[in-house]
Amino acid sequence: MPQTRWENTSTSQNSAVMKWLFIFAFIVAFLVVFGGFVRLTRSGLSITEWNPVSGSVPPSGQQAWEAEFAKYQQTPEFKQINFNMTLEEYQYIFYVEWIHRFIARLAGLVYAIPLFYFLLTKKIPFREFGIYFVMGLLFIAQAVAGWIMVASGLVDRPSVSHFNLTIHLLLALTLFGLAWWTALGHKYGFPDKNRKAQRSTQSKLALVSFILLVIQITYGGFTAGLKAGHVSDTWPLMFGKLIPPNLFSSFINIFEAPQTIVFIHRWFAFVVLIAMTTFYFAARQQISSIEIRNGLNWLLGLVVFQIVLGILTVILHVQIAIALGHQAGALGLFALMIYFMHRLRATLSSPAPSSPRRSNREIIPPLKKSSRGNSM
Repeated sequence: MPQTRWENTSTSQNSAVMKWLFIFAFIVAFLVVFGGFVRLTRSGLSITEWNPVSGSVPPSGQQAWEAEFAKYQQTPEFKQINFNMTLEEYQYIFYVEWIHRFIARLAGLVYAIPLFYFLLTKKIPFREFGIYFVMGLLFIAQAVAGWIMVASGLVDRPSVSHFNLTIHLLLALTLFGLAWWTALGHKYGFPDKNRKAQRSTQSKLALVSFILLVIQITYGGFTAGLKAGHVSDTWPLMFGKLIPPNLFSSFINIFEAPQTIVFIHRWFAFVVLIAMTTFYFAARQQISSIEIRNGLNWLLGLVVFQIVLGILTVILHVQIAIALGHQAGALGLFALMIYFMHRLRATLSSPAPSSPRRSNREIIPPLKKSSRGNSM
């Protein structure tokens, strides 16, 4: 299969912009994983107000801490779960959530300041501002969704809505994915929008695997929000059965019932494994790029390791380190699938004027130099 560098006519490549986007994507990814730590330590409801400016500084002095603690004591979580908590114990969960919000504020600065600089210096032409503007909107949206999520646990129950938690998670992943995709564009080149494209078999399989992965991550969010990982600490059986009764007695169970949601999350992982294994073998048969083939090896190894981590999370009663590794593994798979979808972009259905005899076969940008005539 011939390898040809993409035409870079739709968006300008720039190494400084690329590095900025990779750094921003990494910070967003870290926020996602640290958000898991906040949830697992039950720290997310410790700060009962959303003060984007004044909240950037933690309480100072005994009186300020006691006032903050008094607010937390009015929450359902304190009244029903943490009623024996001391001020010192409260300070710990407060700082965990405060650090989470502080890093989010830092991420906002890492996004905004370089963006304005790149616009002023025209490293990002204003005509290409749209995608970066969408990133900004996504950043604001996931921040607002985060507060709505927290507020849902401050009224009448000691936990947040699993729907709100999952929306917050998916918005953050969308922001990460968009920054990651754009950074890859600056690294490998952008496709020519003036040339009609047709997806290859490998890119279609990558897309299907990605969609299935997003569904699995969504059910992971539901599982986390409902604390459904604690429903059963055995695998593969639940309550002594491979398929417990009444899991699907009602349609609403697939969105609301912890037992049903964790059952789906357990076994849908193997649907993702089958899809990614199919993609792995289909891609390796056609692709000779060493970089992509190495990435495929990482993909197969990571999806198997991710399932093992999921099983360990269940049988070891959701230990924090293992659960965080499981969440980080999902993020790694998410990033890898975006990488593959970016590299295995569509074939050009209309040949370039300079190469009238080029067939409608997949065109993949190489890592360094184009190598025409390579067989894949």
